[in-house]
Amino acid sequence: MSDYLQQFLLSSRGKQGIYSVCSAHPWVIRAAMCQAKEDGTRLLLEATSNQVNQTGGYTGMTPAMYRDYVYEIAVELGFDTARLILGGDHLGPNPWQHLDAKTAMQQAAKMICMYVEAGFTKVHLDASMRCVDDGAIVSDVVMARRAAELCSAAEFTRIRLGLAPVVYVIGTEVPSPGGATHALNKLEVTSSEAAEQTIAVHWTAFHDAGLESAWERVIALVVQPGVEFDHDSVVDYDAAKAAHLQTFLQQHHELVMEAHSSDYQRPQAYAELIRDGFAILKVGPALTFALRETLYALAAIEREVVPADKQSHLTETVESVMLAHPADWQKYYRGDADQQRLLRVYSYSDRLRYYWKFSEIEASVTRLLHNLELTGIPETLLSQYCPRQYDEVRAGQLKNDSKSIMISNIRMVLSSYSEACRGLLPATG
Repeated sequence: MSDYLQQFLLSSRGKQGIYSVCSAHPWVIRAAMCQAKEDGTRLLLEATSNQVNQTGGYTGMTPAMYRDYVYEIAVELGFDTARLILGGDHLGPNPWQHLDAKTAMQQAAKMICMYVEAGFTKVHLDASMRCVDDGAIVSDVVMARRAAELCSAAEFTRIRLGLAPVVYVIGTEVPSPGGATHALNKLEVTSSEAAEQTIAVHWTAFHDAGLESAWERVIALVVQPGVEFDHDSVVDYDAAKAAHLQTFLQQHHELVMEAHSSDYQRPQAYAELIRDGFAILKVGPALTFALRETLYALAAIEREVVPADKQSHLTETVESVMLAHPADWQKYYRGDADQQRLLRVYSYSDRLRYYWKFSEIEASVTRLLHNLELTGIPETLLSQYCPRQYDEVRAGQLKNDSKSIMISNIRMVLSSYSEACRGLLPATG
């Protein structure tokens, strides 16, 4: 599968690409599989170091558990697992930044070995973050050496177990996982000089570590193309500001670029990014944002058709759980109580995605879906709260049930990626 990915990306550079679904939520994964199945394409699913690691991450899953979980959904939907590509995103010391660098890197190496053992064939080596005993700035050279150290661990594991080759993604100008945590007053596009420096220091680090073979499988460079989002705004892609990166890419025919935080862009931007060599487009929070939109809309319908004592009270349950367990949102959402209340639900960064796993919320979602299965969803209320799905239902393209409606809204996000990556959405300019 890694051979396919490398060959596909390089042979179709500037014309087609692949989107990477960075989410562990079961309904997001189902929607992505439905989209890929209809398109007849492969599906790249990526778990992040915070989501999935040796201690379980915030999903409670190790890499092997995540693989089995994804495969179970694939079997349920009749999606061919041979069309799945599993990737690891931001694999490095990120979950252990509170530790000294040596200890954090030991944990990161253990994690990356577990990803490789579990059959993940695309690995983003990310040592861009500071550990507790690092200076104010971690140099590119240090980041590259740490990336090579992690690559060595992955290669040793792969060779020892006789597993398929792994392809790697590198980069030192890596956007924060999940979007910016502050207002975006200014966003600098990676310069050609910085991109060349990243390539040079990684080449040296890999060769010093005896990783010449692995270097041939470095397929992509993470750079900042000038796309990002914060809590309530989106920085749109401006191709003119990133034009110099196309010149850089012309000097590196062995590489494509990987765009992180591409969520919430206008559809045309994805076609332009593909045209400009950003052949891997990451998407995550926008998908769980769409999921939350749908569940809250369904909860509003439920309030109209189900007696109060039998309702799921989903929105109230989510708010209660988030207030009781503030660790995953409190340090990110500033402002007074009213501002924080709005951000907990409506922020583009969607910290709410960390809370769907809580048993109280899972029970509320289950009750919501059960209630609406019993009552049905009146078309008039569907028109009020889910107008896009109302149009699909009226056109005979969608079943009028909660699960189909959830899948549909998530796929509306994915469809823009899909069309651009398949070359169906022409770029302007």
